[in-house]
Amino acid sequence: MISLILILVSIAVPLYNRAIQRAREAVLRQNLFTLRQVISQYTLDKQRAPLSLDDLVKAHYLRHIPVNPLSNQEDWLVEEEEDPIQQEREISDVRCGFNGTSSDGTPYESW
Repeated sequence: MISLILILVSIAVPLYNRAIQRAREAVLRQNLFTLRQVISQYTLDKQRAPLSLDDLVKAHYLRHIPVNPLSNQEDWLVEEEEDPIQQEREISDVRCGFNGTSSDGTPYESW
């Protein structure tokens, strides 16, 4: 009886861990989608891109900067471009700052 329970647990635990990892990756993809969408909305509305992610919160496009579900931190990699007119570095894109490989084999930093 105990051996049967141990076999079932040894099957269930890896499945559970994979399900948790896939759920975190789904939240990460949604957070990246939201951040990119809000950066685009801000850029269209203000006629210039935000200078930082905090600008999105200050302008009420976000209530708070989402947390990366893999690291539980706001460790986003921000890609910036130089604005030739205002000569400031503006955000052009945001990516995951977590080192590692996703369940589909791609590095998180490429998302």
